Amino acid sequence: MDIKLDSITKIFQAKDKAETVAVKDLDIVIPSGKLVGLLGPSGCGKSTTLYMIAGLLEPNGGRIYFGDEDVTDMAPEDRGIGLVFQNYALFPHLNVFENIAFGLRISKKTEVEINELVSYALKLVKLVGFEKRSVKKMSGGQQQRVAIARALAKEPELLLLDEPFGQIDNFKKNTLRRNLFGYLKEKNISCIIATHDKNDALSFADKLIIIKNNKMVANDSPRAIYKNPKEKYIAALFDDVNELTLNNESILLYPDQLKITDQSAMIATVLKSYFKGSYWLIEAMFNDQKVFVNHFKELKTRTKIHLKISKDS
Repeated sequence: MDIKLDSITKIFQAKDKAETVAVKDLDIVIPSGKLVGLLGPSGCGKSTTLYMIAGLLEPNGGRIYFGDEDVTDMAPEDRGIGLVFQNYALFPHLNVFENIAFGLRISKKTEVEINELVSYALKLVKLVGFEKRSVKKMSGGQQQRVAIARALAKEPELLLLDEPFGQIDNFKKNTLRRNLFGYLKEKNISCIIATHDKNDALSFADKLIIIKNNKMVANDSPRAIYKNPKEKYIAALFDDVNELTLNNESILLYPDQLKITDQSAMIATVLKSYFKGSYWLIEAMFNDQKVFVNHFKELKTRTKIHLKISKDS
């Protein structure tokens, strides 16, 4: 089932009647079984877009289609969607098992089915053994994993994830990402993830949509967008970015696309070195422009370095 957003617009009106455009004329097609990332900073309209798809917000303009069916006016509970909110939206009076089982009971699943679905979802999010734990006594990251498990247990055709890993520890995050997105591929579940995390976007998305000022400014594969950003705003979502003027032409380069070499016409002066774990990020001044270069070792301030461009890296 393909998901199509046709010129979707959402405008919020304050009590003083001032209008805020949250999403403007958004056109997106999400192919069946694909993972689509919505990437952009906070406030750009990512969450609003998810809530309109889920039916929790009504668009001011445009239509939403699931396959050939117009679902714009359909109730949220009839859309067959799983949604993970930023604030988890768990039931504080229920334990972990009952939070995950809640929607399954409403859909009239048998107790055997409920036990199987909840158990498998808990295994995916690494919470086996927490079934009877009160969600009020769990950390934010654990609550977030319960929310993900609850959405997965419903086996939805479409899963909407709103910053789903924001509260989860880094050492658990990567495993959870692999488990979750691997499961979605295995079950052919379509997924839209709203995120500002480049790791979610680059590593797992089939298609990436960049949102700027409530509008779509890029729509392509993660590799294509990363390798050929149309503007500095897009490149800066992934890494530090150099915007250099050479031969009266402006070019965008990531730090790994500049190399320190023995001799070149591009001479820069080191300002500072930042330890990044497996490499050093060198901040330098070139022609009154700050540049950033990845290097294998720390360099002293005021050291002269020769640079070359290596865009194939």
